[in-house]
Amino acid sequence: MKARYQCAADLLDSWRDDVLSGKAPVLYPLGKAPLDRLEIGPGLVVLFGGAPGAGKTAFSMQCTIDALRLTRELRALVCNVEMRAATLLDRQLARLSGVSLSVIRHRRLTAEHADRIDQGLNTLQAIADRLCFLRSPFDLENVAAAADEFHAGLLVLDYIQRIHPPGNHENRRGSLDATMNYLRQFADADVAVIVVSAVGRSKDKHGRNSYDAEGLSLASFRESSELEFGADSAFILASDGGADSPAVTLKHLKDRHGAVKDISLLFDRARQSFSGAQAEPAAERGKLSAAVAQLWQAAEPAADDAEATP
Repeated sequence: MKARYQCAADLLDSWRDDVLSGKAPVLYPLGKAPLDRLEIGPGLVVLFGGAPGAGKTAFSMQCTIDALRLTRELRALVCNVEMRAATLLDRQLARLSGVSLSVIRHRRLTAEHADRIDQGLNTLQAIADRLCFLRSPFDLENVAAAADEFHAGLLVLDYIQRIHPPGNHENRRGSLDATMNYLRQFADADVAVIVVSAVGRSKDKHGRNSYDAEGLSLASFRESSELEFGADSAFILASDGGADSPAVTLKHLKDRHGAVKDISLLFDRARQSFSGAQAEPAAERGKLSAAVAQLWQAAEPAADDAEATP
């Protein structure tokens, strides 16, 4: 019979040896600052949310591809219920090549794109045998079976409200509660888990229902408090301006293992790419530097990339 508890005395020696070993927990690097501050690794459930069109799928896939690039032994399983694998690869090719997604999606590549496309394709080819995409049914039983078969160390579930747990549940909230219990079990098996979630509207300062950045919080994760309670860390992508503004904030809402700190990013929608924003406020850079920065951000893309992503 399995014991109902574990006495501290029974684990103290191994725990003490681990603390004194100097061996840090495994975390998968995700590239340049400030994204290197994100902690994704075995045993951790990381929750990303955002309004429709905020870029949460693009962001989670960027994290996944870059983790695979920088950790050669890592293998990843992506469960995306809304986009085909080819569509996700189109987006990553745009990011890695710097050629706009519109050009790639409509297959309007020309000789002038060749070098950049080859570079992007070579990058994807290098990690292709360590990346897989789940086929339907999109439920946790299939996720678990496929992850075991593929030996995946990283799971990406996008988005979680449409990935069903085993069993019958009274409502969607109960289903999500059960889902998070399973995800914690996945993490306890030394798997890294990225969860992408829809968020609900909140009241803005005018009393209207909206996705206004100031109103987004842990309570915004749709339909289940268990999502934010069960995750080790939780973030929401929030626009800092209008729909066309590249400035976004990755709002750091929860972290079990440290202090929360928001991350300022730029989202290049035409190429589905996130990068660190200029940390120094324009007002502190002087008038000429601020003017140059504004002109640079407003500059039109090259002629071959001029058409924005539909």
